[in-house]
Amino acid sequence: MWRRGIVTAVVCVALAGVLFLHSDIPNRIGNLGSLTETFLPWLGLVLPVLLVVAVLRRSTTALIALVLPVAVWSNLFGGLLLDKSRSGGDLTVLTHNVNADNPDPDATARDVAAAGADVVALEELPESQARRYASDLAAAYPYHSVQGTVGLWSKYPLSGVRPVDIRMGWTRAMRAAVSTPDGPVAVYVAHLPSVRVKFDAGFTAGQRDRAADALGRAITSEPLHSVVLLGDLNGTMNDRALASVTSQMRSTQGAAGNGMGFSWPASWPMARIDQILVKGAEPRSSWTLPKTGSDHLPVAARLQLPGGKD
Repeated sequence: MWRRGIVTAVVCVALAGVLFLHSDIPNRIGNLGSLTETFLPWLGLVLPVLLVVAVLRRSTTALIALVLPVAVWSNLFGGLLLDKSRSGGDLTVLTHNVNADNPDPDATARDVAAAGADVVALEELPESQARRYASDLAAAYPYHSVQGTVGLWSKYPLSGVRPVDIRMGWTRAMRAAVSTPDGPVAVYVAHLPSVRVKFDAGFTAGQRDRAADALGRAITSEPLHSVVLLGDLNGTMNDRALASVTSQMRSTQGAAGNGMGFSWPASWPMARIDQILVKGAEPRSSWTLPKTGSDHLPVAARLQLPGGKD
């Protein structure tokens, strides 16, 4: 009886090992560790398959072994399945990679404006369309700045606007201080380099990793207490390569979201690579918005600032 289903039991133990020790999977060969961490939540889909096999095999051994990966996956991601959103907050922020090949940027701009956020960050802005977005959003957002291919729109005045060097050779990140009624907030907008999965090279993410390190150093040096990072980081919170950023900031989705909050690809979201990260502010709620003409979903969050009323 105990030998029946031994192979299934071994698979259960191996899966638990990958989930529990994912940070120890080396990146030396094709960035395998980062690739695994990008899609780590999806390993949970293997659990019901293993359960069915264990039941069909009538294997007590496999069922006992299955407890291990179930426990580890639940510890890592079970909390994300709960609704942690709360009422309140005094600043709503939104970020959206609008896609340089967006077939209808005007409609996308209208969708963004209709969300009613106080601060909006847009990434992947082609120079030929930046003015169209500025014109479409002007009525709702009197203050804005575009730096390279990223832009920031705000209902409140902006100051200290500058590009942020993330070692790419052109501008894909910026910083501005937003003068909210509850005090100044440093807002960073970033679009880190894309990653690719190649048969001969694995998970090619070297340029993104270097850009993340540069962005992390810039945020570490930020003098303002409240900091918000909005953007497409081309990586998830589990990806160790983004640790220079994620180790010092909180994910609004992780702290106050409902569900996984996957944002890409918009047609069938599989990963949350569009992020809202904060420090010196309390996330109250976080959510994804309906699909626009982009291949990313917009994501938004409601924040409680230290100077605001709870």
